[in-house]
Amino acid sequence: MTEPLWTPAPERAAATNLSRFIAQLASKQAPDVSDWDSLYRFSIDQPEAFWTAVWEFGGVVGERGSRFAEAWPAMPGTRFFPEARLNFAENLLKFRDEQTALIFAGEDGTLRHISYAELYGQVARMAEALKQAGVEPGDRVAGYLPNLPETVVAMLAATSLGAVWSSCSPDFGVQGVLDRFGQIEPKVLIACAAYRYNGKDFDCLGRVGELANKIPSIETIVIVPYMAPRPDLSGLETAVTWDSFCDNTADTIEFARLPFDHPLYVLYSSGTTGVPKCIVHGAGGTLLQHIKELMLHTDLSRDDRLFYFTTCGWMMWNWLVSGLAVGSTVVLYDGSPFHPDGNVLWDLADEVGISVFGISAKWIAACDKAGIKPRQTHELTDLKAILSTGSPLLPESFDYVYRDIKADVQLSSISGGTDIVSCFALGSPVLPVYKGELQCRGLGMKVEIRNDDGQVVEDETGELTCSQPFPCMPVGFWNDPDGAKYQAAYFETHPGIWSHGDYARLTPRGGVVIYGRSDATLNPGGVRIGTAEIYRQVEKLDEVLESICVGQQFDGDVRVVLFVRLREGVVLDDALRDRIRKTIRANTTPRHVPAKVLDVEDIPRTVSGKITELAVRDVIHGRPVKNTSALANPEALDHFRNRPEIEV
Repeated sequence: MTEPLWTPAPERAAATNLSRFIAQLASKQAPDVSDWDSLYRFSIDQPEAFWTAVWEFGGVVGERGSRFAEAWPAMPGTRFFPEARLNFAENLLKFRDEQTALIFAGEDGTLRHISYAELYGQVARMAEALKQAGVEPGDRVAGYLPNLPETVVAMLAATSLGAVWSSCSPDFGVQGVLDRFGQIEPKVLIACAAYRYNGKDFDCLGRVGELANKIPSIETIVIVPYMAPRPDLSGLETAVTWDSFCDNTADTIEFARLPFDHPLYVLYSSGTTGVPKCIVHGAGGTLLQHIKELMLHTDLSRDDRLFYFTTCGWMMWNWLVSGLAVGSTVVLYDGSPFHPDGNVLWDLADEVGISVFGISAKWIAACDKAGIKPRQTHELTDLKAILSTGSPLLPESFDYVYRDIKADVQLSSISGGTDIVSCFALGSPVLPVYKGELQCRGLGMKVEIRNDDGQVVEDETGELTCSQPFPCMPVGFWNDPDGAKYQAAYFETHPGIWSHGDYARLTPRGGVVIYGRSDATLNPGGVRIGTAEIYRQVEKLDEVLESICVGQQFDGDVRVVLFVRLREGVVLDDALRDRIRKTIRANTTPRHVPAKVLDVEDIPRTVSGKITELAVRDVIHGRPVKNTSALANPEALDHFRNRPEIEV
């Protein structure tokens, strides 16, 4: 049997929030709950007792009401805590002391600390300003912003009033923002004057002006003078600077307590196959799910400093900011994670004492490829957990973390998504870490793997599904009055069961392996193959920086076509192609071996950094890509067009 890479020391496991939660359950309503496995079964078998216990353990501020759910177990249709009244921002601002709430680090060396008391005061003034601007419950406030403290303040101020928050990072082009904000019609737009990335400053005011002209619902524009201390607003008729807008003396907040399902966030699907879907998340479900994941799965407390490298266009920003509900210190970073070099985030970890460090799987692999060895160059004294998401974490990256970063650390590969603004599978501080596996399914999430016949299977690959309602299911899609789009997105394949679109396997010990998106699954000869199975072999090779793999219709079947981006100076000759194929064959099956191996200069990815297999698949089949504005680098698609090697 495979040996674990890490096992929590007994005293460490005993001191976790999770162990304390189990002890409380055992002393009250669940005497049979004594360990992880029994807790997971309890969370599925007795959802009312479990979610009520999470509410109490997390100290949720608000009235819960007497009813747990109505229309249970309809999917969709179940409404959790239908009598509850709460406010999301109130729960993130329940701590109002001098402990540091936010640490902001900018690429230019800026470092700011904001206490919980200061944060409350800033939100109070912003909330008053928004109220004076006419913002009411249900109105939309949109942020076109970097990952700044002002972004957090604006979100908390908007949601304190019951408004709906939605954000895009400033690297989105005008059309990408219009595709998103244009659908939800915000009343207020908050944007930055400029931002910095990879040593370069980028002006935003021109794009903000275009947006103002094309989204007639915008009544007020607030400009954060980031990277431009004295922005020229002469071309923006309704614009004011942040300081001018918040120039009032408010020092208290009247939190609007609203129903559990009151809209909180609008997040967006990637939009690579059309205009992005506007996914509406409710305040109560988001709060309860994040408290569960942060306190029980991540073991976050007031003593921790939580960091995730993210932009405001990715759901990990929403997840990160919920660390305020636990009273921890949330660390924000804006800039390139490789400027001036690949040590910048490890430097930050040492400088501010990060204890929970979140990053993408691709960044970990890139650090490995670059030969970065923080274990030799950094202290990382406070670091207790590393989180990874965005794509499946390669088994070799597990080895890299424990060999070259830190031996005594919990490595939690986590998987979920924008659709649920949280996770289906993630970590547990009381379980061992095994190479290539996510440690466990989320508590309260009845995750099952189904084969092509819809049957539940174990230790076999299939579709990741969830067959029981959970609080953070979207409350709906924007402009989808009959719920048809929502139904089609998640419940069409298996009626009454959430189908997430991931190709996965549940291991005998309860871990989860993710093989990639099921809509990008390859099917040569009728055999389903997850693209991640190929990536993890190809990217072992030093010559290969990254790769993308798609299926191409060919001769009545599907053939596997692999594109690789190579290190500078490396040539894709027959010898390297042969090594790539042999590596794949030796570690997978003959079906995984690509029929064609081609090199490309760049690989297209969404603005949140995920490679987009579907767009490449459309290009090589001569089909138009429906929404190139959803891509961070749409010009990369040119490398895949008109390739004579794969013409059919």
